[in-house]
Amino acid sequence: IYTLSLHDALPIYELMKEKVLGKAVVKQVFRLSSYGTISGCSVIDGRIQRGAKARLLRDNVIVFEGNISSLKRFKDDVKEVEKGYECGIGLENFSDIKIGDVMESFTTEKVARKLGEGN
Repeated sequence: IYTLSLHDALPIYELMKEKVLGKAVVKQVFRLSSYGTISGCSVIDGRIQRGAKARLLRDNVIVFEGNISSLKRFKDDVKEVEKGYECGIGLENFSDIKIGDVMESFTTEKVARKLGEGN
């Protein structure tokens, strides 16, 4: 004889969880013919990571959400830049960057849950 509770029979669904890695403020904007628009930023919290997603905020309103196309420290490509350092950030297919904009670096991961579980 098998026993199966209703809780075990509920289907599993995936939830996307977002993790903010860091924030940077745009100090200067460079328009280069070969690279497009690069923002000269100062990392103010956490770290900015190449390969992560980026969100550009202007007056606390999301203007862009997409991928970081390039991350440089001086003229060198880098994997990440920590709080307190300056860097150049290029966004994929976006060029409307202004001084004072805030850039957030974040990742998303799938979290499996069963229906009926709490948050």
